[in-house]
Amino acid sequence: MATTHQPHDGPSAAEGASAPAGAGAPPVYPSRPPVNQVMVASMALVIAGGIYLAAHLPARAPLGPAWGLLAGAAVLLVVGVALVARLRQFAWHRFFQVLRWALLAYLVIAGMLEFVFVFDGTRGIMLVILSTMLVMFAVDVPVVLAFSVARYELAGVTTASP
Repeated sequence: MATTHQPHDGPSAAEGASAPAGAGAPPVYPSRPPVNQVMVASMALVIAGGIYLAAHLPARAPLGPAWGLLAGAAVLLVVGVALVARLRQFAWHRFFQVLRWALLAYLVIAGMLEFVFVFDGTRGIMLVILSTMLVMFAVDVPVVLAFSVARYELAGVTTASP
């Protein structure tokens, strides 16, 4: 038999009835645009395009679907970056702090994947499309990570960093 949670007055001991008297309500974060959703959709299109092209290697793949996935991912990437750029009250310092290191890591990963494609003999337009998708992937993930961290830091509040 399933139990349901019933609302009650006041917290129980397990829920923090002995919380310090000075503990206030949790902070209220401003609503943010759907940056993560847009960037993850872009990433999904990039991954789908990469899988589509890689499944055809070493033969040449029909490029129509790959161009379509690349174009859709590019539009979503531009929209996601534009949504971030329009934010006024935002923890920009924390955003760029996370973005720098994540971008470095994902550029290294993209570089290794690029090496694999070149080493395996991928040439021509397929290499151009795959390389463009790798660059987009190397931007998508760091923006998602940086936005996810910075959105929950209250703007104007400085924290000590090690």
